[in-house]
Amino acid sequence: MADIIITNGIVVTMDPQRRVIENGAVAIEKDRIVAIGTTEEILAAHQAPTTIDASRKIVMPGLIDGHAHAGHGFIKTMGGGNGEDWYEACHQAYTVASTPEFWRAEARLAALERLRFGVTTGVSLLGGGDTILRTDEPIYGDAHCEGVREVGTRSVVAIGPTRPPHPRTYARFVDGKAVERPVSFEEQFETCKTLIDTWHGTHGGRLNIALITPTLRAEHLDELGHENLEEAKRQARLTADLAREAGLVFTQDGHTKGSVAYAQELGILGPNALLSHSTDLTEDEIRIVADTGTSIAHNPSAIASILGRCPVPELLEAGANVCLGSDATAPDRSGDMFRHMQQCMHYHRTYFKDPTWLPPGRVLEMCTIDGAKALGMDKEIGSLEVGKKADVVLLDLRRPHLYPLNMPVFRLIYFANGNDVDTVIVDGRVALLNRKAVLVDEDEILDDAQRETEAMLDRTGFRYMLETPKMFWRHVRATDQIET
Repeated sequence: MADIIITNGIVVTMDPQRRVIENGAVAIEKDRIVAIGTTEEILAAHQAPTTIDASRKIVMPGLIDGHAHAGHGFIKTMGGGNGEDWYEACHQAYTVASTPEFWRAEARLAALERLRFGVTTGVSLLGGGDTILRTDEPIYGDAHCEGVREVGTRSVVAIGPTRPPHPRTYARFVDGKAVERPVSFEEQFETCKTLIDTWHGTHGGRLNIALITPTLRAEHLDELGHENLEEAKRQARLTADLAREAGLVFTQDGHTKGSVAYAQELGILGPNALLSHSTDLTEDEIRIVADTGTSIAHNPSAIASILGRCPVPELLEAGANVCLGSDATAPDRSGDMFRHMQQCMHYHRTYFKDPTWLPPGRVLEMCTIDGAKALGMDKEIGSLEVGKKADVVLLDLRRPHLYPLNMPVFRLIYFANGNDVDTVIVDGRVALLNRKAVLVDEDEILDDAQRETEAMLDRTGFRYMLETPKMFWRHVRATDQIET
């Protein structure tokens, strides 16, 4: 006997045949899908105490966000477009002005945003970049994972050491006062091992750990100096080896202009590697990605994709695996993967000046089954198939921008947005029903987020970054440009 049966929906399976089943149904037992077919077929063979009517709804796999940042939910638009202010806010908040309560509250807010948008699985780097990861002690990663666990989504939390030189200064709060201390690479590495032991594969496989090391780009090769560069290379290899040994995803942020070739020289690429952004790749680098089985997380809405271009069509034609990332939730983008699918199509069609590139179904693959492959989870999630985890999203088509009710898969990808998501099931549990979170109190999460952000602003003295910049109105260009 099943536990949940979803009936009368348009089931977009994303299975190898890419079946779309009209008047379809999905039967779920515990955390797994046990049957998929027409409503008539499923009801004839299965009964369940809970039936969800999906009339005029799409039934689809949960979306997968291949790249985002924990902590950013509280920084968001700070600085108003001034890149230096933005990075300073991230650096201060994530190293010397955040508490475990900050990380738990932000994790709950970000997970709730993903849940409301139908994103059942996401990668979250524990900080704002490869030099400000909060890996001085395990308590911050613990708090983040606990926050995600409460909301009920699936997460891959990326942790790792910062770029040399070490030590780096971090602070924890004792009796309300910041106590700063130097943190070595070895301490950060031990933090990673502890978080792997504590969280990886826990809670039905919903919570997982990935490892990250700083990307070595051309400017770092010149700036670090010989000793620090050699140490950075050693640390990258050591972390990548640990990821392989533990069966973890190994990720790096901000690849561009020759850094992929350098990563290949270091021997850190392979089927478990996931590189974000990856703009302005050479033909040789495209071949390296494909030949090593490395995956790319393309973030079409990110500022990095303005400053350079990720050659997604060329990578796909070479046989590489490419997934989509939001790079959320700041400084100018949300976790709504529908937005990023649409941006992806327009981005590359504009480049080629040809609207035939990246058909909508191909982009949905990048956000579901290809995302699952990038995370090494394609046997468990990314499609609706018997035996896979029950990560299921119901999207309401009875909306003005999605009617009339025809060509539903086209409507899903071209016109839908995250606010059309009605119901979300993760690991066989209903986490969102009728657009309302089931496992947590949404108002309590929002109030907690406001409270912790206010406390962070008091600790940093960064309230001036909330002011509207003078170039906001009546100008065609801001004088201070965001850079990532």
